[in-house]
Amino acid sequence: MTLTPAPYFDDIAGAPAGGRTFWLTAEDGIRIRIGHWRTSGTPLGTYLIFPGRTEFVEKYGVFAGQLTAAGYDAIAIDWRGQGLADRLLPDRRVGHVDTFDAYQRDVRAVLAALPQLGVPKPLFLLGHSMGGCIGLRALYHDLPVVGAVFTGPMWGIRISAPMRPAAWAVSWTSRQLGLSHYYAPSTGAESYVATAPFADNLLTRDRQMFDFMKRQVRAHPALELGGPSLHWLHEALRETRALAGLPAPGIPCVTFVGDNERIVSVPRIRERMATWPRGRLEVLKDAEHEVLMEGPETRARIFALTCQHFEQAFGITAKRPAATA
Repeated sequence: MTLTPAPYFDDIAGAPAGGRTFWLTAEDGIRIRIGHWRTSGTPLGTYLIFPGRTEFVEKYGVFAGQLTAAGYDAIAIDWRGQGLADRLLPDRRVGHVDTFDAYQRDVRAVLAALPQLGVPKPLFLLGHSMGGCIGLRALYHDLPVVGAVFTGPMWGIRISAPMRPAAWAVSWTSRQLGLSHYYAPSTGAESYVATAPFADNLLTRDRQMFDFMKRQVRAHPALELGGPSLHWLHEALRETRALAGLPAPGIPCVTFVGDNERIVSVPRIRERMATWPRGRLEVLKDAEHEVLMEGPETRARIFALTCQHFEQAFGITAKRPAATA
Protein backbone atom coordinates (compact mmCIF):
# COMPACT_ATOMS: atom_id res chain seq x y z
CA MET A 1 0.00 0.00 0.00
CA THR A 2 1.44 3.37 -1.07
CA LEU A 3 1.04 6.26 1.37
CA THR A 4 0.89 9.59 -0.49
CA PRO A 5 0.57 12.83 1.54
CA ALA A 6 -2.87 14.42 1.20
CA PRO A 7 -4.24 17.87 2.09
CA TYR A 8 -5.04 18.41 5.75
CA PHE A 9 -7.06 21.38 6.99
CA ASP A 10 -5.38 21.92 10.32
CA ASP A 11 -7.11 25.31 10.68
CA ILE A 12 -10.50 23.66 11.27
CA ALA A 13 -9.57 20.39 12.97
CA GLY A 14 -9.14 21.50 16.58
CA ALA A 15 -6.72 18.56 16.77
CA PRO A 16 -3.38 17.98 18.47
CA ALA A 17 -0.28 19.06 16.57
CA GLY A 18 1.38 16.62 14.24
CA GLY A 19 -1.68 15.23 12.48
CA ARG A 20 -0.97 13.70 9.06
CA THR A 21 -3.22 12.77 6.15
CA PHE A 22 -2.61 10.36 3.30
CA TRP A 23 -4.23 9.22 0.08
CA LEU A 24 -4.95 5.50 -0.21
CA THR A 25 -6.24 3.67 -3.25
CA ALA A 26 -8.83 0.94 -2.72
CA GLU A 27 -8.73 -2.28 -4.74
CA ASP A 28 -11.24 -0.90 -7.27
CA GLY A 29 -9.18 2.25 -7.92
CA ILE A 30 -11.21 4.65 -5.75
CA ARG A 31 -9.03 7.12 -3.83
CA ILE A 32 -9.81 7.73 -0.17
CA ARG A 33 -8.12 9.83 2.51
CA ILE A 34 -7.08 8.92 6.04
CA GLY A 35 -5.90 11.01 8.97
CA HIS A 36 -3.45 9.84 11.64
CA TRP A 37 -2.71 11.36 15.03
CA ARG A 38 -0.02 9.83 17.27
CA THR A 39 -0.05 9.70 21.04
CA SER A 40 2.87 11.35 22.79
CA GLY A 41 2.48 9.10 25.82
CA THR A 42 2.91 5.39 26.46
CA PRO A 43 0.95 3.80 23.61
CA LEU A 44 -2.07 1.73 24.66
CA GLY A 45 -3.43 0.97 21.20
CA THR A 46 -5.12 2.61 18.22
CA TYR A 47 -8.69 3.69 17.53
CA LEU A 48 -10.00 3.26 14.00
CA ILE A 49 -12.61 6.01 13.60
CA PHE A 50 -15.34 5.15 11.09
CA PRO A 51 -17.21 8.43 10.46
CA GLY A 52 -20.84 8.89 9.51
CA ARG A 53 -22.37 10.01 6.23
CA THR A 54 -21.26 13.55 5.21
CA GLU A 55 -18.28 13.47 7.62
CA PHE A 56 -14.53 13.81 7.10
CA VAL A 57 -11.19 13.41 8.87
CA GLU A 58 -10.99 16.90 10.41
CA LYS A 59 -14.37 16.58 12.12
CA TYR A 60 -12.81 14.11 14.55
CA GLY A 61 -9.86 16.29 15.50
CA VAL A 62 -11.27 17.17 18.92
CA PHE A 63 -11.95 13.51 19.74
CA ALA A 64 -8.49 12.60 18.45
CA GLY A 65 -7.10 15.02 21.02
CA GLN A 66 -8.84 13.10 23.80
CA LEU A 67 -7.53 9.80 22.48
CA THR A 68 -3.91 10.87 22.04
CA ALA A 69 -3.85 12.47 25.50
CA ALA A 70 -5.02 9.16 26.95
CA GLY A 71 -2.40 7.09 25.18
CA TYR A 72 -4.03 6.04 21.92
CA ASP A 73 -3.24 6.71 18.27
CA ALA A 74 -6.23 7.69 16.15
CA ILE A 75 -6.99 6.93 12.50
CA ALA A 76 -9.98 8.57 10.75
CA ILE A 77 -11.30 7.91 7.24
CA ASP A 78 -12.86 9.87 4.40
CA TRP A 79 -15.14 7.22 2.90
CA ARG A 80 -15.57 7.06 -0.86
CA GLY A 81 -18.09 9.67 -1.98
CA GLN A 82 -17.44 12.17 0.81
CA GLY A 83 -14.81 14.40 2.37
CA LEU A 84 -11.85 14.71 0.01
CA ALA A 85 -12.18 11.11 -1.20
CA ASP A 86 -13.26 10.50 -4.78
CA ARG A 87 -16.87 11.54 -5.36
CA LEU A 88 -18.88 9.03 -7.34
CA LEU A 89 -21.32 11.14 -9.38
CA PRO A 90 -20.96 14.23 -11.59
CA ASP A 91 -22.95 16.13 -8.95
CA ARG A 92 -20.37 15.88 -6.17
CA ARG A 93 -22.88 17.00 -3.54
CA VAL A 94 -24.91 13.77 -3.81
CA GLY A 95 -24.10 11.20 -1.11
CA HIS A 96 -23.79 8.04 -3.17
CA VAL A 97 -22.36 4.53 -3.15
CA ASP A 98 -22.85 1.65 -5.57
CA THR A 99 -23.30 -0.95 -2.83
CA PHE A 100 -22.62 -0.81 0.90
CA ASP A 101 -20.14 -3.63 0.45
CA ALA A 102 -17.96 -1.13 -1.45
CA TYR A 103 -17.20 0.58 1.87
CA GLN A 104 -15.48 -2.64 2.95
CA ARG A 105 -12.95 -2.03 0.15
CA ASP A 106 -12.11 1.23 1.91
CA VAL A 107 -11.74 -0.65 5.20
CA ARG A 108 -9.35 -3.11 3.61
CA ALA A 109 -7.28 -0.27 2.16
CA VAL A 110 -6.93 1.26 5.63
CA LEU A 111 -5.94 -2.04 7.21
CA ALA A 112 -3.31 -2.56 4.52
CA ALA A 113 -1.79 0.85 5.38
CA LEU A 114 -1.51 0.31 9.14
CA PRO A 115 1.87 -1.49 9.13
CA GLN A 116 3.48 1.41 7.25
CA LEU A 117 1.96 3.88 9.70
CA GLY A 118 3.41 1.91 12.59
CA VAL A 119 0.32 2.25 14.78
CA PRO A 120 0.36 0.56 18.19
CA LYS A 121 -1.86 -2.44 18.93
CA PRO A 122 -4.41 -3.50 20.00
CA LEU A 123 -6.91 -1.92 17.63
CA PHE A 124 -10.30 -0.56 18.70
CA LEU A 125 -13.23 0.51 16.54
CA LEU A 126 -15.19 3.73 16.91
CA GLY A 127 -18.14 3.81 14.51
CA HIS A 128 -20.55 6.73 14.27
CA SER A 129 -23.89 6.63 12.42
CA MET A 130 -23.23 5.23 8.91
CA GLY A 131 -19.75 4.32 10.19
CA GLY A 132 -21.48 2.17 12.79
CA CYS A 133 -23.21 0.27 10.00
CA ILE A 134 -19.96 -0.14 8.06
CA GLY A 135 -18.14 -1.08 11.26
CA LEU A 136 -20.65 -3.73 12.27
CA ARG A 137 -20.38 -5.35 8.84
CA ALA A 138 -16.58 -5.17 9.10
CA LEU A 139 -16.72 -7.10 12.40
CA TYR A 140 -18.42 -9.95 10.53
CA HIS A 141 -15.53 -9.74 8.04
CA ASP A 142 -13.06 -10.28 10.90
CA LEU A 143 -11.97 -6.67 11.40
CA PRO A 144 -8.93 -7.18 13.68
CA VAL A 145 -10.14 -5.10 16.63
CA VAL A 146 -10.47 -6.21 20.23
CA GLY A 147 -13.33 -3.88 21.16
CA ALA A 148 -15.90 -1.56 19.60
CA VAL A 149 -17.57 1.73 20.49
CA PHE A 150 -20.61 2.92 18.57
CA THR A 151 -22.29 6.33 18.73
CA GLY A 152 -25.74 6.75 17.20
CA PRO A 153 -25.06 3.73 14.95
CA MET A 154 -27.09 3.44 11.75
CA TRP A 155 -28.38 -0.09 12.34
CA GLY A 156 -31.70 1.18 11.03
CA ILE A 157 -32.93 4.47 9.59
CA ARG A 158 -35.64 6.35 11.43
CA ILE A 159 -38.61 6.27 9.06
CA SER A 160 -42.19 6.24 10.31
CA ALA A 161 -44.06 2.94 9.89
CA PRO A 162 -46.52 4.37 7.32
CA MET A 163 -43.65 5.81 5.24
CA ARG A 164 -41.30 2.80 5.33
CA PRO A 165 -43.02 0.88 2.47
CA ALA A 166 -42.95 4.07 0.40
CA ALA A 167 -39.21 4.52 1.06
CA TRP A 168 -38.55 0.99 -0.17
CA ALA A 169 -40.81 1.44 -3.20
CA VAL A 170 -39.43 4.82 -4.28
CA SER A 171 -35.79 3.81 -3.87
CA TRP A 172 -36.32 0.51 -5.73
CA THR A 173 -38.36 2.04 -8.55
CA SER A 174 -35.77 4.76 -9.11
CA ARG A 175 -33.22 2.05 -9.97
CA GLN A 176 -35.51 0.51 -12.56
CA LEU A 177 -36.12 3.91 -14.17
CA GLY A 178 -32.48 5.00 -14.15
CA LEU A 179 -33.19 7.79 -11.64
CA SER A 180 -31.38 6.43 -8.59
CA HIS A 181 -28.72 9.15 -8.79
CA TYR A 182 -31.32 11.77 -7.81
CA TYR A 183 -31.53 13.07 -4.25
CA ALA A 184 -33.75 11.18 -1.82
CA PRO A 185 -37.05 12.90 -0.99
CA SER A 186 -36.86 15.97 1.27
CA THR A 187 -33.09 16.32 0.65
CA GLY A 188 -31.00 18.31 -1.81
CA ALA A 189 -27.56 19.69 -2.58
CA GLU A 190 -27.28 21.85 0.53
CA SER A 191 -25.21 20.63 3.46
CA TYR A 192 -27.42 20.26 6.52
CA VAL A 193 -24.87 21.50 9.03
CA ALA A 194 -23.88 24.44 6.81
CA THR A 195 -27.45 25.70 6.42
CA ALA A 196 -29.53 24.52 9.39
CA PRO A 197 -30.26 26.91 12.26
CA PHE A 198 -29.14 25.88 15.72
CA ALA A 199 -32.70 25.89 17.09
CA ASP A 200 -34.10 22.34 17.10
CA ASN A 201 -31.27 20.98 14.93
CA LEU A 202 -30.91 17.19 14.73
CA LEU A 203 -27.21 17.01 15.60
CA THR A 204 -26.29 18.60 18.94
CA ARG A 205 -27.61 20.72 21.78
CA ASP A 206 -24.24 22.36 22.31
CA ARG A 207 -24.04 25.70 20.51
CA GLN A 208 -20.26 25.84 20.56
CA MET A 209 -19.85 22.46 18.87
CA PHE A 210 -22.64 23.23 16.39
CA ASP A 211 -20.82 26.41 15.36
CA PHE A 212 -17.55 24.45 15.19
CA MET A 213 -19.07 21.98 12.69
CA LYS A 214 -20.62 24.80 10.68
CA ARG A 215 -17.31 26.67 10.49
CA GLN A 216 -15.56 23.57 9.20
CA VAL A 217 -17.66 23.15 6.06
CA ARG A 218 -18.01 26.87 5.42
CA ALA A 219 -14.23 27.33 5.56
CA HIS A 220 -13.63 24.42 3.16
CA PRO A 221 -16.66 23.83 0.92
CA ALA A 222 -14.85 20.92 -0.79
CA LEU A 223 -15.75 18.91 2.33
CA GLU A 224 -19.50 19.55 2.03
CA LEU A 225 -22.00 16.87 1.14
CA GLY A 226 -25.72 17.20 0.53
CA GLY A 227 -28.45 14.62 0.80
CA PRO A 228 -28.15 10.94 -0.13
CA SER A 229 -29.07 9.54 -3.51
CA LEU A 230 -32.11 7.33 -3.91
CA HIS A 231 -29.65 4.53 -4.65
CA TRP A 232 -27.79 5.14 -1.38
CA LEU A 233 -31.12 5.01 0.46
CA HIS A 234 -32.04 1.68 -1.12
CA GLU A 235 -28.65 0.18 -0.36
CA ALA A 236 -28.75 1.48 3.23
CA LEU A 237 -32.18 -0.07 3.80
CA ARG A 238 -30.97 -3.37 2.39
CA GLU A 239 -27.79 -3.39 4.45
CA THR A 240 -29.41 -2.47 7.76
CA ARG A 241 -32.11 -5.12 7.25
CA ALA A 242 -29.45 -7.75 6.48
CA LEU A 243 -27.38 -6.83 9.54
CA ALA A 244 -30.45 -7.00 11.79
CA GLY A 245 -30.75 -10.70 10.98
CA LEU A 246 -27.22 -11.57 12.15
CA PRO A 247 -26.22 -12.53 15.71
CA ALA A 248 -24.22 -10.01 17.73
CA PRO A 249 -20.42 -10.32 17.52
CA GLY A 250 -18.59 -11.60 20.57
CA ILE A 251 -16.16 -8.75 21.20
CA PRO A 252 -16.71 -6.20 24.02
CA CYS A 253 -18.84 -3.28 22.86
CA VAL A 254 -20.32 -0.12 24.32
CA THR A 255 -22.92 1.88 22.39
CA PHE A 256 -24.08 5.44 23.06
CA VAL A 257 -27.28 7.02 21.82
CA GLY A 258 -28.87 10.37 22.64
CA ASP A 259 -32.25 10.38 24.35
CA ASN A 260 -33.50 12.67 21.57
CA GLU A 261 -32.07 10.69 18.65
CA ARG A 262 -34.07 11.54 15.50
CA ILE A 263 -31.94 10.24 12.61
CA VAL A 264 -31.30 6.54 13.18
CA SER A 265 -33.61 3.86 14.56
CA VAL A 266 -33.36 3.62 18.35
CA PRO A 267 -35.45 0.41 18.49
CA ARG A 268 -32.89 -1.29 16.22
CA ILE A 269 -30.08 -0.14 18.53
CA ARG A 270 -31.90 -1.45 21.59
CA GLU A 271 -32.64 -4.77 19.90
CA ARG A 272 -29.02 -5.22 18.86
CA MET A 273 -27.54 -4.32 22.23
CA ALA A 274 -30.04 -6.47 24.15
CA THR A 275 -28.45 -9.52 22.50
CA TRP A 276 -24.79 -8.42 22.52
CA PRO A 277 -23.12 -10.83 24.99
CA ARG A 278 -20.37 -8.43 26.07
CA GLY A 279 -22.23 -5.24 25.21
CA ARG A 280 -23.41 -2.20 27.12
CA LEU A 281 -25.92 0.44 26.00
CA GLU A 282 -25.75 3.97 27.41
CA VAL A 283 -28.57 6.41 26.70
CA LEU A 284 -27.26 9.96 27.12
CA LYS A 285 -29.56 12.54 28.61
CA ASP A 286 -30.23 15.76 26.68
CA ALA A 287 -28.33 14.55 23.62
CA GLU A 288 -29.05 14.42 19.90
CA HIS A 289 -27.47 12.30 17.14
CA GLU A 290 -23.90 13.64 17.34
CA VAL A 291 -23.12 12.63 20.90
CA LEU A 292 -19.38 13.22 20.35
CA MET A 293 -20.29 16.79 19.38
CA GLU A 294 -22.31 17.50 22.51
CA GLY A 295 -20.99 19.59 25.42
CA PRO A 296 -17.76 18.89 27.33
CA GLU A 297 -19.53 16.97 30.11
CA THR A 298 -21.22 14.56 27.73
CA ARG A 299 -18.01 14.00 25.78
CA ALA A 300 -16.07 13.39 29.00
CA ARG A 301 -18.74 10.92 30.15
CA ILE A 302 -18.55 8.99 26.88
CA PHE A 303 -14.79 8.76 27.16
CA ALA A 304 -14.85 7.73 30.82
CA LEU A 305 -17.48 5.02 30.27
CA THR A 306 -15.61 3.73 27.23
CA CYS A 307 -12.36 3.49 29.19
CA GLN A 308 -14.20 1.83 32.06
CA HIS A 309 -15.81 -0.73 29.77
CA PHE A 310 -12.51 -1.73 28.17
CA GLU A 311 -10.64 -1.67 31.48
CA GLN A 312 -13.08 -4.25 32.77
CA ALA A 313 -12.63 -6.35 29.64
CA PHE A 314 -8.84 -6.07 29.15
CA GLY A 315 -7.30 -4.37 32.18
CA ILE A 316 -6.25 -1.39 30.05
CA THR A 317 -5.90 1.73 32.18
CA ALA A 318 -6.07 4.98 30.24
CA LYS A 319 -5.86 8.56 31.45
CA ARG A 320 -9.22 10.35 31.55
CA PRO A 321 -8.60 13.81 30.08
CA ALA A 322 -11.37 16.37 30.36
CA ALA A 323 -13.08 17.14 27.06
CA THR A 324 -12.32 20.48 25.48
CA ALA A 325 -14.19 22.47 22.87
